[in-house]
Amino acid sequence: MRQIAVLAGDGIGPEVMECALEVLKKLNNINNLGIVWAEALVGGAAIDATGMALPQDTINLCKKSDAILFGSIGGPKWEKLPPEQQPERAALLNMRKMFDLFANLRPAKIYPELMESSPLKNSVIEKGVDILILRELTGDVYFGQPKEITESKGLDTMVYTKHEVERIAHTAFKAAQKRQKKVTSIDKANALSSMVFWRKIVTEVSKGYPDVQTNHMYVDNAAMQLVRNPAQFDVMLCGNMFGDILSDEASMITGSLGMLPSASLNATGFGLYEPSGGSAPDIAGRNIANPIAQILSLALLLRYSYNEEKAAVCIENAITKTLSQGYRTADIYSDGCTKVNTTAMTDKILNNLHLS
Repeated sequence: MRQIAVLAGDGIGPEVMECALEVLKKLNNINNLGIVWAEALVGGAAIDATGMALPQDTINLCKKSDAILFGSIGGPKWEKLPPEQQPERAALLNMRKMFDLFANLRPAKIYPELMESSPLKNSVIEKGVDILILRELTGDVYFGQPKEITESKGLDTMVYTKHEVERIAHTAFKAAQKRQKKVTSIDKANALSSMVFWRKIVTEVSKGYPDVQTNHMYVDNAAMQLVRNPAQFDVMLCGNMFGDILSDEASMITGSLGMLPSASLNATGFGLYEPSGGSAPDIAGRNIANPIAQILSLALLLRYSYNEEKAAVCIENAITKTLSQGYRTADIYSDGCTKVNTTAMTDKILNNLHLS
């Protein structure tokens, strides 16, 4: 039996999660996916109910599932808790560690219909922007030892092992084989020993993928190239810190976080799939949130945890067609379009969801 754990979370999480599940229900019918799901509490909602952001029942469900479809967590209600008890750290960061989710995939795509939403000029993005940023999640300065804060200095250690670089590099090249077969590895090999090592290992791994074009780029140049000519990129392979920064830059050029999904994977294909935006408590309960990022997160789950490429493309095509028909939620609305709420946008996508 195929089973996913559904963790809707807080804020707009439950609203947009219901939209994604409606899409999954229809896909089960038309593509015979045979996927079932079970829901559990996480984040602030779990704190309110159990006193813990990540209850044991939720952990148990995730461990017996093939993947996790995650919503959004956190909000002002829980910001005064000690940092280690706040939803983001107590739940999401612990889950990354618990399931060894070392590879973070952040697609950044500009739909032709939404070019006006991008802060970049049309002349820059008219060639098309469809980037997959692959960020290593478990190494780098965030986890390197030693760490130290004294009255006279602060210290973090940037370190990568061969195993860590190899596994994220393999993930990047395999992802590129399903896309445009191009990997750009981002480093700072002109200044950092750890990045000289990074480039060496990535180069070695690339030899096993002769069908994929590989090039290397310094991170400062990459930040510039993302706004100068983003169409040149297919898969961007990044360490933890550089990926953290560049993925936010890439998401901004698309115009709305409400359009961007993400995936965090381990070596077995188990993954946690979530929208790139937050819980947006200011609009929660108003039926105006954009459900597309959550629905696209489902598409990533189907692609990377179940290898259901046809079903993933089915979702993506339905969203593209809905946008081409002029339907927009408030965050991506422009003059001449039809503004719809969360439920209506989902209905339009469902109407365009056909066997591909």
